[in-house]
Amino acid sequence: MRIAVIGLGLIGGSIALAARERAHAQTCGWDPDGAALDAAVRLGAIASGAGSLASAVEQSDVVFLAAPVGVLPELANEVLALAPAACVVTDVGSTKRAVVAAHADERFVGGHPLAGAETSGIAHARGDLFDGATWYLTPTEITEGLLYERLHRLLGSFGARPVAIEADTHDRLLALVSHLPHVFANVLVEQAAAAARANGERLPVVGPSFRDATRVAGANTAIWTDIYLSNRDALVPALDEAITQLSQIRDAMAAADAAGLARWNDTAAEDRQRLMEVHLDAADLHELRVPVPNRPGVVAQLALELGRVGVNIADLALYPAPDMSEGVVAMWVSGEEDALRAAQLIGDLGFPVLRP
Repeated sequence: MRIAVIGLGLIGGSIALAARERAHAQTCGWDPDGAALDAAVRLGAIASGAGSLASAVEQSDVVFLAAPVGVLPELANEVLALAPAACVVTDVGSTKRAVVAAHADERFVGGHPLAGAETSGIAHARGDLFDGATWYLTPTEITEGLLYERLHRLLGSFGARPVAIEADTHDRLLALVSHLPHVFANVLVEQAAAAARANGERLPVVGPSFRDATRVAGANTAIWTDIYLSNRDALVPALDEAITQLSQIRDAMAAADAAGLARWNDTAAEDRQRLMEVHLDAADLHELRVPVPNRPGVVAQLALELGRVGVNIADLALYPAPDMSEGVVAMWVSGEEDALRAAQLIGDLGFPVLRP
């Protein structure tokens, strides 16, 4: 398999390393920064640097776009025009609606790995960066099933857990669990620094709670300005709701409502426990085989419906009939309970389910 990575920073470089080390793929890369391109070759992330975007993608089976979200729609247009007909193109941006809406192409599958590090740049790339990481994929009703399978299996070989999700749902979710925490972190450090300056004092020694809550404060400005703007339709309502809840908590404190504050704190503890629970047990895999007609979007339909109810497809394979009129989607899910839920849901969609 030949893989092209466009953009060779921490994420792009780690994708290239994972592809070489774990998928044993040929890797090629391109970056407008020649120094990053040279560093990727020295690191062994790519076998060679391409002289142009066209030469990087023209013979590729998979292309990863690891660029800031603000340039992704235009970059994806360029790559899709240059890439072969049988090439799947994906991105790693943390917002998905804009780039997915801009590309009605069966070869494009939006993506977002939930992985990163405190450091940035190709020098800090690691082939194991995606071990155990959720990697969101946003197939649509026109996504080519065989290309989606290729990408899904490749990401699995990186050690990631591909999860199908609709682009709108992804952006609303990430507004709450990623983008809003960045806003809060910036506000907290700004407030603490302003208080210290107002009193003519140096910044106080901070405790672990403050350090944990502000770890992401001041993250890469160019990247995060793009994220805030590209996801503002989801982030602004999330901010409004947070402001409302903060006002309610402020009123409870002002009124010395101990019982109300205790309920609020206990509920937060219970909610966090549920959110932190791990559902995937990769050692307990169950295979489901689903005969389907060969029509656009059928694989995406299955993946999205299962993702919507929290059933993760740990692995995926397609077995088309010789005449390509129909085929079998084989999928593996973790745990007997999820296997039963998946079989019931797929049956409700009108597809037969076989369990070998």
